[in-house]
Amino acid sequence: MYFQYAIWGAFFCCDNIFGCLILFDLHLLIVLLLMANLYIQDQTYTKQDFSKQPLPVGEYENCIFKNCIFENVDLSNMIFTECEFKDCNISTAKIVQTAFREVKFKTCKLLGLHFDNCNTFLLAVGFEDSILNLSSFYKLNLKKTKFINCSLHEVDFTEADLSHSTFDNCDLGGATFDHSIIEKADFRLAFNYIIDPESNKIKKAKFSSSGIIGLLNKYNIEIEN
Repeated sequence: MYFQYAIWGAFFCCDNIFGCLILFDLHLLIVLLLMANLYIQDQTYTKQDFSKQPLPVGEYENCIFKNCIFENVDLSNMIFTECEFKDCNISTAKIVQTAFREVKFKTCKLLGLHFDNCNTFLLAVGFEDSILNLSSFYKLNLKKTKFINCSLHEVDFTEADLSHSTFDNCDLGGATFDHSIIEKADFRLAFNYIIDPESNKIKKAKFSSSGIIGLLNKYNIEIEN
């Protein structure tokens, strides 16, 4: 803070326009650095509309966001660690290089999110009672990820690693699995999925007897009880 005041004092005392501009640029750089290092911990945000008042760029740890609006908001380059989003609308938000580390989404709308644009370092997410239709997890490492009571219509899991993941009571209608790794994943309570065993790694994945048709779709066969 003292350094900032010193710069401002030098700015007002400066009698050379070019020198003043340099000092002004230096002050702006300091402000930007302070913003870049913003760190917030153990905070709860309730019923905030971040489409009107943007969430400051920074790192958020162990924070809770309840009934907040992030729709179409730019969350790029933010870091969320051990945070929880409850009853939030995050649809079509921009999440380029956004870090989600041990983050849970509960009863959220997450339409059209490109998780494939996220920062993949230590990526760990979980979803419960949420809508993720039209979202993309292309090429992501999602080992041991839990999807519980979620709508996953037309979600792109192409080349994603979903080994040991769980799809509990999830609607996978139109979801894409292509060169995906679903080894030891649990689909026993999932439904409406179509997965080609020949173009995906499915060793020891678990399916219910009623879901077998989803593995044989391309053969155009009829299975009767």
